[in-house]
Amino acid sequence: MTSASDGPGTAAGAAHTAVSSPAKLSALLEDIGYLADDGVATAAFLALRMGKPLFCEGEPGTGKTSLAMALADSLELPLVRLQCHEGIDAAQALYEWDFPRQLLHLRALEAAEGGRLNVDDAEQSLYTERFLLARPLLTALRSSPCVLLIDEIDRADDEFEAFLLQLLDENTVTIPEYGEVRAEQPPLVVLTSNRTREVHDALKRRCLYHWLEHPDLAREIAILRARVPGIGQRLAEQIAEALRRLRAMELLKPPGVAEALDWANALRALGRDELDAETAATTLGAVLKFSEDTDRVRARLDTVLG
Repeated sequence: MTSASDGPGTAAGAAHTAVSSPAKLSALLEDIGYLADDGVATAAFLALRMGKPLFCEGEPGTGKTSLAMALADSLELPLVRLQCHEGIDAAQALYEWDFPRQLLHLRALEAAEGGRLNVDDAEQSLYTERFLLARPLLTALRSSPCVLLIDEIDRADDEFEAFLLQLLDENTVTIPEYGEVRAEQPPLVVLTSNRTREVHDALKRRCLYHWLEHPDLAREIAILRARVPGIGQRLAEQIAEALRRLRAMELLKPPGVAEALDWANALRALGRDELDAETAATTLGAVLKFSEDTDRVRARLDTVLG
């Protein structure tokens, strides 16, 4: 069985037609709470318009994964996420056959035929849609248009990178027992990397590339005001300024935007409208994730709070 498209289409299909410029995409992202700078908005717009994957690299917490989620929300497209990890292979990412159900099916056929099983017919009946377990990559090809997030590709190995090349080039996979599956409209693909290792040039060449920085002070304040209900300007400024100083310290894990939001929500849950030294010391667990970092910051809390 083969699923094929009538043509190569454009990334995310008709979803891009209302997006006429990076500014328009930035406005759509802002509507759902993702405040993109000009560089991010332009890179995402070009990926959408040119039909190329977008490779986002940067420190943890700079909003790479959130960008893919926000693109799906703002463009009203399904999000399909593949979380990469050490040892991930094509079977985990693409498809598997449901062997237990296939075995039960064979036994049922054998019983129905009184033990006189036609081998060719039985084999043909095993490799059908009924027994095909779609994993994220196959789901994305069959669900297009969609946003396909391939998260933390730097955690996978070289072999998995090589496997991805054909899919990114052709938006097609061939399942030997089943046939070719081709996306009717190529998904908008966002790959992320925390740069724990270098990703091969062959993969990067197929993508548009963007390095995401931590937001500047003004944009982080705006993010806090947009994403944390009821937070005042003063508290948002204090948190953003403290985060800027924390990121300048030699921490094992500098805090990202997600930690900034957690800290702000923790302070709001405690009913705080300002960030003082005592409250900061008792809520550092919302923003720092290593005891060594917590000890280092507590020793310099006056500097962090300015």
